[in-house]
Amino acid sequence: MTAEKSTDNLPRILVVDDELAIRRFLHTVLSSGEFILHEADNGHAGLASATAFRPDVILLDLGLPDLDGIEVIKRIREWSPVPIIVLSVREHENDKVSALDAGADDYLTKPFGVGELLARIRAALRRSLLEISEPVFISNDLQVDLGSRRVTVNGFDISLTPTEYDILRFLVIHAGKVLTHGQILKQVWGMTNLEQPHVLRVNISNLRRKIEVDPSRPRHIITEPGVGYRLKT
Repeated sequence: MTAEKSTDNLPRILVVDDELAIRRFLHTVLSSGEFILHEADNGHAGLASATAFRPDVILLDLGLPDLDGIEVIKRIREWSPVPIIVLSVREHENDKVSALDAGADDYLTKPFGVGELLARIRAALRRSLLEISEPVFISNDLQVDLGSRRVTVNGFDISLTPTEYDILRFLVIHAGKVLTHGQILKQVWGMTNLEQPHVLRVNISNLRRKIEVDPSRPRHIITEPGVGYRLKT
């Protein structure tokens, strides 16, 4: 007799989407033995499932029949830090920024590739499992030790200004997650609007010159056009 594989430790994925075709597609993609899947077809059902099912990641559509997805994100964020990845046909930059500012961790525009979706899910799971108080972030040639405030590239120490380090630290803490211009400005400078986005662009450009092999083709700090930046894991 062949022993069945235990599902006790498999990541739990909650899909909140009113489109049956999308739910069937995601069921096929995610029910391969790597995840445990639960589905909800409206916002209220999604909120109830988030409480009862306790997912490790939520895949959320914004265009739900009863609640706007932004409202669902806000309600979940009142009590849970669970990673939320938005899957939506809304591709306007303002929709992406609104979702991310409301508390979403990532945003994919439909249609999307299976490989990209799985990569985003795994990145979200890695972030949620990182429970080290002073982690050391390593990605290819870049190493950031938050405990000692030491940044190295290929083993060589990199000198950053306090502002550059604060930006990099914020990106490291949320590695793999899209951070909007507004989120970074507020965290680093205390700004609540985008009146001075050029300040952020200048510092990102300076950071790239110091940590990227080719700043014009960055491998670490990735631009999300019109939205913000992501530190690649």
